Amino acid sequence: MQTPAPTNPKPAPSPVPAATLPAALPRILIADDNPQGVELLEAYLAAGDWELRTAADGDQTLKQVADWHPDVILLDVMMPRISGFEVCKRLKANPATRDIGVLMVTALDQPSDVERAVEAGTDDYLSKPINKTDLLLRVRAMLRARQLKRELDRALAYIEAVERGGS
Repeated sequence: MQTPAPTNPKPAPSPVPAATLPAALPRILIADDNPQGVELLEAYLAAGDWELRTAADGDQTLKQVADWHPDVILLDVMMPRISGFEVCKRLKANPATRDIGVLMVTALDQPSDVERAVEAGTDDYLSKPINKTDLLLRVRAMLRARQLKRELDRALAYIEAVERGGS
């Protein structure tokens, strides 16, 4: 005679359930009006575990950000319609997009260009020609920083909810 297996009506909830769910692939937007530049960045990033999309000008970049919500943007400075500097300023001024990692990838390499990029709010800056290793290290660092920020935000929201519920 077999004894029935014990039944548990409901497992205890996890303190931070989202942390245990499989994460979606990180999203990287390549914003560059030069098809050869886009092709090179795509080739460098092809083996990575992430989704890639492209935009050919500043206007398309802002639309892709609104529609697709990338984690990192590889942003060329000299683009038609809206410059990379202006795109970066707009993204960093908006609370909904300010946490997106922006890596400016540009042929501009003068100290004044880097200063202008920093003033626009870029998180990092790479001058062309791009070194594949440098690019991958910086992209991974930006993705890791974004992941840690999300985990911190979730933990803080949980603590806040517990504190509200306990009062």
